[in-house]
Amino acid sequence: RLSTSPMQPIRPLPAGVHPPRDYSIYKSTALRHPQQPLLKVPQGTQLLQGPRFNEALLPPNCADLTVHSSAAPLGERIIIHGTIVDEDGHALPNTLVEIWQCNAAGRYQHPVDQHDAPLDPHFHGGGMVLTDAHGHYSFTTIKPGAYPWGNHPNAWRPAHVHFSVFGESVLQRLVTQMYFPGDPLLAYDPIFGGLPSDKARDSLVSRFDMASTQPGWALAYAFDVVLSGRDGAGTPAQPDAHAH
Repeated sequence: RLSTSPMQPIRPLPAGVHPPRDYSIYKSTALRHPQQPLLKVPQGTQLLQGPRFNEALLPPNCADLTVHSSAAPLGERIIIHGTIVDEDGHALPNTLVEIWQCNAAGRYQHPVDQHDAPLDPHFHGGGMVLTDAHGHYSFTTIKPGAYPWGNHPNAWRPAHVHFSVFGESVLQRLVTQMYFPGDPLLAYDPIFGGLPSDKARDSLVSRFDMASTQPGWALAYAFDVVLSGRDGAGTPAQPDAHAH
């Protein structure tokens, strides 16, 4: 049963890290941002329990986005890897990490995406993995392309990969984006630019990792994620992504 205890407003998020919820330069926030104060769910409610993930629930080869068709997808093969830790640096094992992205031409395999770029029948654009005992994850994929969007005249999204990280309940989920170093479009992107500090923006840019490249096969990028939440008994109640 859900608790009947009254919900209490949570404290404001730390200043200088999170973007404003209503950010006029990013037009979609006018319709998407919360209109009411956030609420704290009381301890003991069913919503604070689970989910529990294990390898048996994951489809085969779900961490390799390049092997789900009769041929390899077009584009530059890359490895994305990193570690999921809490704010005290403790590794978070058995954590579900999901990614989704467009193809190398900048188009998602989704009926809503009508961008004038080719679909790749050999690339579906989604993967998932559980972190190991040391909180580490790794994906094999292709580097996504930039694509236009209708936010403002001549608007282009930088190349990016969407990330989802689940905590210890259905209410503990971080959804964020990983960018690539040296992308000139970052300076023009209001989503990336909506973060209020250089430190926050830098935390979403992956690090080129020459040591983890596979010679003759794939380049590599490192993207670590730090989940905060001391007030949630060590759980990621207010997650915040960092790349090191």
